Amino acid sequence: MLNVSPRQLEVFVHAAASGSLSGAAARLHLTQPAASMALAEMERLLDTRVFDRVRGGLRLNPRGRELLPLAQELLERHAEFARAASDRGELLAGELRIGTSNTVGNYRVGELLGAFVREQPQVAIRLQVANTEAIAQGVLDHALDVGCVEGTVIHPELQVQPWRDDALVMCAPPGHPLARRRSLQAEDFGDARWVLREPGSATRALGEQVLAQLPPPRSRLELSQTEAIKQAVAAGLGIAVLPEVAVGEAVAAGRLVVLRTPFLRPYLRRKLSLLLHRRKYRGALLEAFLQSL
Repeated sequence: MLNVSPRQLEVFVHAAASGSLSGAAARLHLTQPAASMALAEMERLLDTRVFDRVRGGLRLNPRGRELLPLAQELLERHAEFARAASDRGELLAGELRIGTSNTVGNYRVGELLGAFVREQPQVAIRLQVANTEAIAQGVLDHALDVGCVEGTVIHPELQVQPWRDDALVMCAPPGHPLARRRSLQAEDFGDARWVLREPGSATRALGEQVLAQLPPPRSRLELSQTEAIKQAVAAGLGIAVLPEVAVGEAVAAGRLVVLRTPFLRPYLRRKLSLLLHRRKYRGALLEAFLQSL
């Protein structure tokens, strides 16, 4: 019988998350030699390495990637056992790792987390904000417990659950010639300058669909943040497709104008979705979060 201890599993899981033993030691309040000894003993008991030692840190090898979700499940079940055996069985504690794409993380985080945080004040939330592609990869790598993205994600290891609808709008600076027209057609966009999100972003993918309905643009400017795009459009550097929830204040303040493009309406709607790994153990924390939505 293998006698791998919870402490050894904790070092393994946190070393995988941080990419280093020093990171795992800091999270677990251990010395680095103690963390190194725990990992070495676990690998000895398993008679296999779970990391490749690379310059500057650790990288999960195929065996480590296979064992990581099992180690995470064992630790979650251990915590659930302790909670059920205590006098505070109804209280949840621990850490939930949530990844969101930029629109959700910057403009809808209250809708996503508000109810759960109020109901479970003892739970620590670690929120990562990146583009849809990066969040999907984090869920695949078991670095995130759940993702919330606005893009289309198709992968056999990922389960996609719809969360809510999201609308986008086409924006221009107030002085732009297109801003003065009551209704626009595709030919009106000939020779326009565009400001786009970076590849890998769901907003960029939708922007490309919109561009496919229009004449070729004069130029493209790529930026990695919605706020930077808003500033660029307000400065007259081009027009952009942006989440409606992100531009309300700028439109109200007169810094941006929403263009009237009824012919593009089918291309300016999308679903926000939750991403879950099909092999991820859904413990009490994750289930409570999903129920809060």
